[in-house]
Amino acid sequence: MHDELQTLNDTFAIPGYLTFAAGPAGLPMAEIHSQHAQALVAIHGGQVARFTPHDTAPVLWVSRASSYAEGISIRGGIPVCWPWFAQHPSDPQQPFHGFVRTRMWQVRGTAVLEQDMVQLRLGIVDDAETLALWPHAFDLELIVTVGPTLQLELVAHNTSNAAYTVGGALHTYFQVGEVEQVAIRGLEGTEYIDKVDGGARKQQHGPVTIAGEVDRIYLDTSADCLIDDPVLGRRIRVGKANSRTTVVWNPGAEKTRAISDCEDDEFHDFVCVETAKAQADVVELQPGSAHMISLTIAVEALASA
Repeated sequence: MHDELQTLNDTFAIPGYLTFAAGPAGLPMAEIHSQHAQALVAIHGGQVARFTPHDTAPVLWVSRASSYAEGISIRGGIPVCWPWFAQHPSDPQQPFHGFVRTRMWQVRGTAVLEQDMVQLRLGIVDDAETLALWPHAFDLELIVTVGPTLQLELVAHNTSNAAYTVGGALHTYFQVGEVEQVAIRGLEGTEYIDKVDGGARKQQHGPVTIAGEVDRIYLDTSADCLIDDPVLGRRIRVGKANSRTTVVWNPGAEKTRAISDCEDDEFHDFVCVETAKAQADVVELQPGSAHMISLTIAVEALASA
């Protein structure tokens, strides 16, 4: 691993901005620092694990019990779910949320952009193991830009000779002061699938609030979501493009106790608001074509009532 880190630093490090270091269990991490924020990106899984603008609390949540091991996704941050979201549409034996979040990615490039923003490009392509799970050739790229905001672009390229269908999500875990005091705005009037209530179709009335387990797939929405957090005194703005599905999830007390890589009390500390391609929002990729979804996270002061 030392040799791998040395090669990464020799090739891609930017002094004063971006370096590579061993994270928990020795997995390589990109450590990003700018005048705006700090960030941490795991090369394993292509997973952003930290985004902390200066003078704010961390924006992303990671469990104290999270596993840091090859073949296992970190519990928290922004896992990349691809090429499907949740259970495979026809084969329940396939990995939940696809397979790229539990595989090693490659570093493709780093740069310092205008206004002191730092960019990291990661990629992953098909190999014998992925083809055994999903028989399609692909090139998937994640572009992470750290500045006053955190921007992610997930670009899927069909490198095969046949069309195929893909879904997925940027499964963001947001740190909050107390989840039961949070209000999520932007989904008012939107139809959703309530997975806690057997998949019943419902309509959102008022802001989304959390009082127990919540697992909802909001349909046909491209709206920004605003996570109003009175305990931390901030609003997190979650913007997106080329996604018309938003997922809101918190496991609640009972289900959290059944999650091995999550402490029993941690459901209080996060809410997932996910930029997704799911249900009817999946896309058919033609040979040689590409599709991108993007996510932008910004932190604002929460105005006093």
